[in-house]
Amino acid sequence: MTPKQIENALKLLVPLAQPVFVWGAPGVGKSQIVAQVAEKLGRELVDIRAVLLDPVDLRGLPRIEKDGTASWCPPSFLPTRGEGVLFLDELNAAPPLVQAACYQLVLDRRIGEYELPDGWTVVAAGNRESDRAVTHRMPSALANRFVHLDFETDVKDWLEWAESRGLSPELLAFIRFRPALLHDFDPQGSEKAFPSPRTWEYVARIAQAVPAADMEYDLVKGAVGEGAAAEFVGFCKVYRELPDPDEVLAAPETAAMPESPATMYALCEALARKAGNETSEALVTYASRLPSEFGVVLVRGAVRTHRDMVRTPAFSRWAEANADVLF
Repeated sequence: MTPKQIENALKLLVPLAQPVFVWGAPGVGKSQIVAQVAEKLGRELVDIRAVLLDPVDLRGLPRIEKDGTASWCPPSFLPTRGEGVLFLDELNAAPPLVQAACYQLVLDRRIGEYELPDGWTVVAAGNRESDRAVTHRMPSALANRFVHLDFETDVKDWLEWAESRGLSPELLAFIRFRPALLHDFDPQGSEKAFPSPRTWEYVARIAQAVPAADMEYDLVKGAVGEGAAAEFVGFCKVYRELPDPDEVLAAPETAAMPESPATMYALCEALARKAGNETSEALVTYASRLPSEFGVVLVRGAVRTHRDMVRTPAFSRWAEANADVLF
């Protein structure tokens, strides 16, 4: 399922108090999407890293009552009121005894004398065994208590998310140019760093900090690995030497046309960010001169920046002339 489908599924299942397990490769954003859903539903999020727990941590500690009987003091991290999501992250990386301690909490919504409030839902997440991450096989008795969702990366969903977060434009342009590098994980590989949605977010922060030129490659390599870093840093050099977008928009009929695909992607990204009422005509004029696939990239990017562009005569003329590549 794509991230958007996972989000919609969680929005449906969480209010039903249905336990859910989200499976996915390292770095795809499983934890982040659970947090986003909790926020959008207006629910509290309690994030528990199951791998850090001991079996006794969930049940708590015993105490002696005045009548000589023993009762259990539940841990302070378990919720006692309100509505929310109890998130057991990395559950299948936890030792078998910790997973066993979760049985009753997941199925019966209680453990020992503690009872999960009615407004709370258990959601768990973990890496797949095929990813060769640190995992323990989940006992069938625990697995049978969840609805299981498989998380797959999706370039379109990630780009929408990245734009909403204001990530660096050169990164967005690069991922449009090399979508296969959004998540390039080889379970058999030996590299410590590899491209993933998580590590590209690190790269965006590095790029926005404007590192020294002699440090940039090593920093990016430390986040996404050698091959992806070399491609990205090379792409950034092209991006930073682009024609001034304002000059292109001032003379869209005669402005120079890039020759390499990488430069076209980079220029389309830069121009799309200039979309507005005053620039719509110039953007469409320039897009009409580009190869059709790049014209679509430019106009779609411009519409994301300035939604009212679809109401302009310039957009209507362009859409009519390019109906064969749009639909």
